[in-house]
Amino acid sequence: MAAEAEGLEPQAAATEDAAGDATEAADAELRLLVGNRLSLDLYPGGCHRLLHLCAQRPPQLGEVEFLQLSGHEDPQLLEATLTQVPRNLQRLRSLVLRGGQHWDVLGACLRGSLTTLPAGLSGLARLAHLDLSFNSLETLPACIPQMRGLSTLLLSYNHLSELPEALGALPSLTFLSVTHNRLQTLPIALGALSTLQRLDLSGNLLDTLPPEIGGLSSLTELNLASNRLQGLPTSLVGLRSLRLLVLHSNLLTSVPTGLVHLPLLTRLDLRDNQLRDVPPELLDAPFVRLQGNPLGEALPAPQSPPEAPVILEMPRLFLNSDVDSFPVTPQGCSVTLACGVRLQFPAGATASPVNIQYRLWLPEPRLVPLGPHDSLLSGVLELQPHGVAFRQKVSLWLLFVPPRIRRCREVVVRTLSGDSWGDLDTHVEEEAPKRLWAHCQVPHFSWFLVVSRPVSNTCLVPPEGTLLCCSGYPGVKVTFPPGATEEPRSVCMQVVRMASRELRALLGEPEAAASPLLCLSQSGGPPSFLQPVTVQLPLPPGVTGLSLDRSCLHLLYRTPLEAAWDDITAQVALELTHLYARFQVTHFSWYWLWYTTRPVCKTWLESLGALRLHESSHCLQRRPDPEQVLLQCLPGDKVDATLRRLLDRYRGPEPSDTVEMFEGEKFFAAFEKGIDVDAERPDCVEGRVCFVFYSHLKNVKEVYVTTTLDRQVQAVRGQVSFYRGAVPEEVPEEAKAARQKKGMDTVWMATLPIKLPRLRGSEGLGQGRGPGLSLAPLNLGDAETGFLTQSNLLTVAGRLGPDWPAVALHLGLPYRELQRIRHEFRDDLDGQIRHMLFSWAERQAGQPGAVGLLLRALEQSDRLDVAEEVRAILELGRQKYKDSIQRTSLAPRGLDPADPAAPQSVESAQA
Repeated sequence: MAAEAEGLEPQAAATEDAAGDATEAADAELRLLVGNRLSLDLYPGGCHRLLHLCAQRPPQLGEVEFLQLSGHEDPQLLEATLTQVPRNLQRLRSLVLRGGQHWDVLGACLRGSLTTLPAGLSGLARLAHLDLSFNSLETLPACIPQMRGLSTLLLSYNHLSELPEALGALPSLTFLSVTHNRLQTLPIALGALSTLQRLDLSGNLLDTLPPEIGGLSSLTELNLASNRLQGLPTSLVGLRSLRLLVLHSNLLTSVPTGLVHLPLLTRLDLRDNQLRDVPPELLDAPFVRLQGNPLGEALPAPQSPPEAPVILEMPRLFLNSDVDSFPVTPQGCSVTLACGVRLQFPAGATASPVNIQYRLWLPEPRLVPLGPHDSLLSGVLELQPHGVAFRQKVSLWLLFVPPRIRRCREVVVRTLSGDSWGDLDTHVEEEAPKRLWAHCQVPHFSWFLVVSRPVSNTCLVPPEGTLLCCSGYPGVKVTFPPGATEEPRSVCMQVVRMASRELRALLGEPEAAASPLLCLSQSGGPPSFLQPVTVQLPLPPGVTGLSLDRSCLHLLYRTPLEAAWDDITAQVALELTHLYARFQVTHFSWYWLWYTTRPVCKTWLESLGALRLHESSHCLQRRPDPEQVLLQCLPGDKVDATLRRLLDRYRGPEPSDTVEMFEGEKFFAAFEKGIDVDAERPDCVEGRVCFVFYSHLKNVKEVYVTTTLDRQVQAVRGQVSFYRGAVPEEVPEEAKAARQKKGMDTVWMATLPIKLPRLRGSEGLGQGRGPGLSLAPLNLGDAETGFLTQSNLLTVAGRLGPDWPAVALHLGLPYRELQRIRHEFRDDLDGQIRHMLFSWAERQAGQPGAVGLLLRALEQSDRLDVAEEVRAILELGRQKYKDSIQRTSLAPRGLDPADPAAPQSVESAQA
């Protein structure tokens, strides 16, 4: 009996463990039900969790009114999960099934897999909000027109080509968004939506509007931007409730005069159309935007006989920063992007309408294919769809930074074709001394960037032989004898001038000198020539063939595959003249003449693997605002001029000593000794800001810093250190890293001090942002829609510039207050902006709708770029609020995460 009892004990223990695991899993599922919201898009396997809850049927499930699921779930599992929703969530008011939460390797949003909805969802009688954005819908699910209580329907970023007539059967719909789809026509029944207040159809392929759209008697906002509209129905003048009408980036040649007489209209955006003549009422109205139209220009005289049809001028589009796509028709068009890029599509380039998307990427090593002696002059432009072929070549103009060295160098546009990068035939056009364009013809769309490379001289070598000379260095020649090749082959020559100071620093010898660096390459044919080819290089500067010591002259050779240099002086016969050295080779690579009295060692040769640049770092703090820190890394020859330009607004320590870096090398700046970054940045990980060094770009970042130390007791003396490489999990200490500094590739590069002064009197940590500015920490908004903190408002203030008076007036500030701010801060533009924005924010603190008022003011002041940044900050705040819901699920049940008494503070969640 004792043995039987002992045998039963392990079984009982296992049963208890299994029961305990099941209980913990059940408790974990129940903790998701916080209040009346169920946000399962934050968790992997959200559909499985909802199915498990539906199987358990806890009482809290029936109280859920807001449900969020990810559109990236398996389509069959998602459909099975949605089938359970009507039976278990009968009080559901909001259903969000968005995609766009995953990204590809280049950072572009991926669409969800949702293509339809189960018919049973029409039984959700209380459903008022449905969000299906960023999915793969090609047709509207049949259950949607049967949702009679629906007030908000969001269908942006799908593949819809049409909307059904049954859509007009939604009697309660107030907001409909179908942006960035493929709509070509609109249903006539759309005019039956008498309760519709906001309609957004931007980013589609619409060329006409049905007259029935004038029946939307409650419509207050209508957005038709970035379509192909050539005319408007006169019924639009019947929209008596309309306040906002956006029609920019279309092909409009005329507009109804009656639009200007709509009683409530506050903004009519007609920018970037084809309007040549508009009624005087539109010209005089203050709320009409007409920039980018050929006003007053006459149509070109027809070249054909009078009976032939008139050929219209090519349409011109001018895109704003909030538009990332545009349509192209067989008629062709000329497009100017917000980033300064110009494109021209000739007539007949496309056989059917195509929607083009663009994006400007920051330069990263994975996107920038640079040779050892190339320099990057621009960002990376991506045009989609990739690989689309055009019937005629498209003209592309890219702005680029003027290169510092132009002798024997050329500017080219580099693009990705298939799996390899290549350079396009490029012409440089100069609009102003520092405004240069790289113009090229592109047969298809991909990635594009502007680089400066050594001049390339090419020739076709026939069997009879030829002579190839360098256009920049006439003394560099390559002689191909007869019989060197059996078949013609193309040969390329590049010559790079190397600074003598780099060689002298490497060898530690003041008298060392080097010739230009010669690169010879070929395309096609066998790797070697049948006869030796004679190469002529000039002798190093200061050296002549009559006076040199042959034992000091070295010929270096670099193999293309191994990328390593070798001294081949003893393997070739050097023929010397007064100015030149000649030698013979049978295959091509890199060649270089050195003149040095020291023996060439392997360590020197290994250090020549790539072109190194002397780079210096500096850290400056803005004079009226020490929490605003500017970090910049520049080539050594640019430091003095840049500092002279900045020191009237910034102050700080002397720049660091120069260190040697590669073009495109990654490094980061780590804030240490009590200093931290004040706001979240995509390029910042735990207070470490990532950089990628390119000698022709600014390499500058401006951040706000803070400290956890008490500045009312004493000043904080911290530092920022620069380290080589990617961001590690643990930053080495400065003293330890400095002791390890033995070569050019050390981890630690430099350390510069940062001082946050002591706060005196009743000042707080958020004070001192400007003279005469005294504010407690501010929070505009609410936890669910997103907060704007004091750091966020400082970022907005730094972007407004001279546009701040227009923003202030749209915020409702009286003109007399603007005059007072201008007088009080008459010598400080930044102080004017900060005082205006923070004084307004102090009055709005705790008021509902303050963030929306700021967004509208920015949009009405044509600062859509800043408005998009504010929306991005709010989205980050909303995401952190969702994360806080997940964290508070571990707290005692009944604790509402949005409750002000919750332990998670708003400032910590957003800042």
